[in-house]
Amino acid sequence: MDLENEVMELITNAGYARSLVFQAIAVARENNDFAEAESLMQQAQDALSIAHHTQTRLIEMDEGTGKVPVHIIMVHAQDHLMNAIMLTELGREIIMLHKKVAEKN
Repeated sequence: MDLENEVMELITNAGYARSLVFQAIAVARENNDFAEAESLMQQAQDALSIAHHTQTRLIEMDEGTGKVPVHIIMVHAQDHLMNAIMLTELGREIIMLHKKVAEKN
């Protein structure tokens, strides 16, 4: 396993998920297009799943024994993943609120 490529894959997919969530929120807010927002959220979830699988491979490779060296880029990758997970959960709530507001108008 090429550690550098794995870490970059984690960062890339987590960042892509984050971008898709922001796009979904904007579509919900600006266009009230909740079908498109949901499609973007599903794409974000797919990217997040890939990132999570990458994280799982890294954890399995380490086996809790410190086999995987922890460098600042690894910490950075984990930070990206945690932020993307939180934003995805928050994004769903924000879109739901936009939908409720749109239904009342």
